[in-house]
Amino acid sequence: MDELMGIYLNDQLAMGVAGRELAKRSARNNHDTPVGGALSRVAAGIAEDVETFRAVMRRLGVRTSVVKTGLALVAERVARSKLNGRLRSYSPLSRFEELEILAMGIDGTKQLWTTLRDQAGLAVRLPDVRFRRADRGGCPSTRGGRAVASRRGTEAFAGAPSAGG
Repeated sequence: MDELMGIYLNDQLAMGVAGRELAKRSARNNHDTPVGGALSRVAAGIAEDVETFRAVMRRLGVRTSVVKTGLALVAERVARSKLNGRLRSYSPLSRFEELEILAMGIDGTKQLWTTLRDQAGLAVRLPDVRFRRADRGGCPSTRGGRAVASRRGTEAFAGAPSAGG
């Protein structure tokens, strides 16, 4: 396996692990909100993708970098301490940012599977792997996710001063 491909796969795995942890946390924090169910499905889908990705790496003979995945876990936990306008409670800004980051991650995952399938030629090397994120327009549980994120952004920024004054 090409060394650069191994680096790329480990970088992508680390991002997937961080995204999985963010999705799990966001689902927990929003379990009693209108987006709670969708976030639970997204978290499950990301967890499934991470495991599929690990299996692909094993089949290609790429060793998992425990340093990169460990640092991704630490980075996700450190990000939790980011100031969000509230000291002791969950903020609408946190909800909005989490939804926005997850939506970007889902778009990135679709691109990842497309790259692996088409540019890296893995569809030929691993014909039994279903490059599902590339074949469909993202996770079905996130359809309409942009609209939800937009509504949460409106909630988060309600009452914020306008850019002009």
